[in-house]
Amino acid sequence: MNRILPALLHAARRLAAALTPPPSAMQPPRRRLFLSGAMLAAAIAFSSHPAGAQGWPAEHWAGSWGTAPAGPPPDASLQTFTDQTVRLIVHTSIGGNRVRIRVSNELGSTPLTIGAARIGLRAGGSDVAAGTDRALTFGGRSAVTIPPGAPALSDPVELNVPPLSDLAVSLYLPGTVQATTVHQLALQTNYVSLPGNFTAAPTLPVQRTIQVWPFLTEVDVDSTGPVIVTLGDSITDGTRSTPDTNNRWPDWLARRLQTERDPVLGLNARFGVVNRGISGNRLLSNSPNTLAGRSAQERFDRDVIATAGVRYLVILIGINDIGNSSATSPVSLDDLIAGYRQLILRARAKGISVIGATLTPFEGAGYYSAEKEVVRQAVNNWIRNNDEFDAVIDFDRATRDPAHPARILPAYDSGDHLHPNDLGYQAMGNAVPLSLFRSAAKAVGCTAPPCARPTP
Repeated sequence: MNRILPALLHAARRLAAALTPPPSAMQPPRRRLFLSGAMLAAAIAFSSHPAGAQGWPAEHWAGSWGTAPAGPPPDASLQTFTDQTVRLIVHTSIGGNRVRIRVSNELGSTPLTIGAARIGLRAGGSDVAAGTDRALTFGGRSAVTIPPGAPALSDPVELNVPPLSDLAVSLYLPGTVQATTVHQLALQTNYVSLPGNFTAAPTLPVQRTIQVWPFLTEVDVDSTGPVIVTLGDSITDGTRSTPDTNNRWPDWLARRLQTERDPVLGLNARFGVVNRGISGNRLLSNSPNTLAGRSAQERFDRDVIATAGVRYLVILIGINDIGNSSATSPVSLDDLIAGYRQLILRARAKGISVIGATLTPFEGAGYYSAEKEVVRQAVNNWIRNNDEFDAVIDFDRATRDPAHPARILPAYDSGDHLHPNDLGYQAMGNAVPLSLFRSAAKAVGCTAPPCARPTP
């Protein structure tokens, strides 16, 4: 409104100047009436143009990093901060020249106050690289209080963010704050300071380290590049991969998009990758463990639709529904198909192309049974053969033991017969044909089979 009113008044004055007779030929009341009419005419003409025609700068944002919040944690896992600064380390996918963050109190029951926030490139450990530290504001203010159940976006700041780089996000938490909104499996060393606001300190005076991400859920950069959201459970979250190495399969996909040449996408394709996996997560129901997050259907709008620049969705979820189902009330293929179809429809309603991923082997895992393996195989056959997804990634084929297809290849097994190791996650990331994102884009808006889908 502050931009519209001056422009409207200027237009009205120009119109009045062009049409108004000389002042000597017009009485004052008539002059006021003429000016009022000119302003009304200008207002009508001005309002007939779309908002984009008003000269406002177009902003394009893309998620470069993200995680899915869960909580509140049980008391044994609850992190408490008292007048402390947390410095959170995140690894980017796509680069840009401006940056903003999203912080979340969406699982909290009391207001969350961020007393100060800053961002910069990480030099190593908790150190911020010289010359890269930037203060963040929220609606022009250095502090923000976020109501329960809500997120907050920071104002953008100028910062050259390279792809595949580490950022340090510092949040000062005045008073006593409980991390009720948290991503529990960060697989990344983060830092908690001694008491005080040390957001601007190049080196944080570290009191302790944590391997969780409290409150921070997304980092965006200014880019028109499309974003791939990976929605899943622990296998997308990277469970049992080596901490501080970014060896989750979405990390490998992000690296490939920046370093490999695809015949159509070219080199250094500007795709963001945002990982929305939560260990223990399910498609259809909520785990009794609050740190496993709400079901994929319940968290879909927050974790997928709200991601800046999302254009593609990879769905790899369902093994926990199968594994945790009881013998007296087993989850059925029809139940899982209904859940997948809901995600497909809701994504396509927002113009998002949907890629289905087959469920990886789990024989030998604690919740395995032969009856559950039948359901997993049926799910995979449906994903491969029914053309309801816009494209398919066959992670089952990429990770299974050819001599024993119900099991993970021993070289890829982390030891629990459910989660891959670093090499297995790399094999998954390498199994994604980069051309899927080009091919899947053609199928956006397809509401019934057959949809265009490449064979993996």
